[in-house]
Amino acid sequence: MIRTGIGGWVYPPWRKGTFYPEGLPQKRELEWASRQLGAIEINGTYHSLQKPESFRKWREATPDGFVFAVKGSSYVTNRKVLASTGEAMARFFGQGLEELGDRLGPILWQLMGTKRFDAEDIAAFFDLLPRDLKGVPLRHAIETGHESFACPEFVELARAAGVAIVWCEQESRTPIADRTADFAYLRCKNLDADQPTGYAPTDLARIAGLCRGWEAGEAIKGLPYAGDAAQSSGKGGDVFAFMINGAKHRAPAAAMALAELVSASD
Repeated sequence: MIRTGIGGWVYPPWRKGTFYPEGLPQKRELEWASRQLGAIEINGTYHSLQKPESFRKWREATPDGFVFAVKGSSYVTNRKVLASTGEAMARFFGQGLEELGDRLGPILWQLMGTKRFDAEDIAAFFDLLPRDLKGVPLRHAIETGHESFACPEFVELARAAGVAIVWCEQESRTPIADRTADFAYLRCKNLDADQPTGYAPTDLARIAGLCRGWEAGEAIKGLPYAGDAAQSSGKGGDVFAFMINGAKHRAPAAAMALAELVSASD
């Protein structure tokens, strides 16, 4: 399945006719947003721990089939040595994520752009990632930025661990197209305020092509692979595509327009 979505659901400009209906109570915004989109990335977990009651409330507000991606804690990712993150990771997974139940999608680990690839450190970090949480299966995705990650060794480590390498469209980050897990994760950060749907139609069509290709397990030609592109073939599965940055007030329209494009091709 291809799910398109946004980052968070609390954003005052969305209440000004760009997304939420006029007069919609703020406490019902998640309920409404989750019925327009296939997924939402929870960004609050990056900055601080949440309460189990919050995750339970969010699950209850959303419909069957909807999924939350959860951004991993900055206390885990924003450090020089990731292998030393065991205590912070335990706190992250102890905050009650399992309350999301079947609404729990991938965990996103966003590394700092200055973090350089260190094979031993990355392998140790991958070893720390749990595969389930109190019976709820977990999937992990990693967003890197530094150009040193664009190497075959990183791809091999991610593939061995079943961790998806995020396709991140942002000028300051080095794109890596290799498929390393049974799902794909896109973060599209080049939203344009002058475009009603966030991206020009040609760009939306391009991103839709990526989503369809990766859902089908294609090694899409013309993309920057760090490893052997042929090994990305057959890595199909769910796709999560988030309109996440740039002109944020356009993000919901971009996500919904992308959803229409990928559904029209089914």
